[in-house]
Amino acid sequence: MKISEANAKDMVEFLSKLGYEPARKSGQHYWYLSPLREEKTPSFKVNLKLNMWYDFGGGGKDHGDLVNFGTRYFNCSVKEFLSKMDDYYRHITPHILQPHTNKAKEEKDAEIKVTSVRSLTSFALLNYLKKRKIPQHIAQRYCQEVNYELKGKMYYSIGFKNDAGGYALRNQYVKLASMPNTSTFINNGERDLVVFEGFFDFLSYKALYAKQQEPPRNFLILNSTSFFKDKLPIMHEHRKVHLFIDNDKTGDNCMGMALALDNTKFIDERNLYKNYNDLNDWLVNFGLSQNQSNRQHL
Repeated sequence: MKISEANAKDMVEFLSKLGYEPARKSGQHYWYLSPLREEKTPSFKVNLKLNMWYDFGGGGKDHGDLVNFGTRYFNCSVKEFLSKMDDYYRHITPHILQPHTNKAKEEKDAEIKVTSVRSLTSFALLNYLKKRKIPQHIAQRYCQEVNYELKGKMYYSIGFKNDAGGYALRNQYVKLASMPNTSTFINNGERDLVVFEGFFDFLSYKALYAKQQEPPRNFLILNSTSFFKDKLPIMHEHRKVHLFIDNDKTGDNCMGMALALDNTKFIDERNLYKNYNDLNDWLVNFGLSQNQSNRQHL
């Protein structure tokens, strides 16, 4: 992609791809919390007509075009940023999943054809991970970038591989799975097991221990609570089973089933994030300021 082509891309749309939405709008001016630094009052403006950005914070007025912003945001050269732009705009049509029934989702999952798998490099996916408070090095260790075909169109997502060779697929827009779909067991040869509903909760757990020694444990990522009952034999093989599942009706049912079987083996860990949907929701909205004081409870 040439510089002129990159600068022709809509700045507001590009910021949205990075996860930034305007805090307020005034005519052709869109105001944001600056993506270039931490702030509480929006001082970063995009002029829709000129497709230029202006940053009034940080001790002075700064401004530029999209390429100038990109090199600042990613701390890279113009050549490196244009390569990132090529990578993003070559790959994807935004894949927005419409509301559907479980049956419709199963049919959609069955239609997914994985075309290639590679290391996570897309800045859109890496920025999505950043919004979910997942460190890049952790995601790149356990996840991959999966390109797939669905109804004749090409998409890509963060992929988390299951034990049957399929992938749980996540990006800003979709929550899907390629077939065959099952859970993921990470066997470290330990006596204790930690169970998560989805892989973002597993990555969140790893993020909490990023700078501290974590307890020696095996991991079971269900990828869907529909596999909970089938995976009880694996759970029973362990001395203790720490359950980090969602705070919803389905999670309550799974927890009730486990505790009814053995309330000394199975441990409900949801008290840590009792006011949030799941562990990642807690991490994104609350956990960063509290993870040091709460980590001993994990």
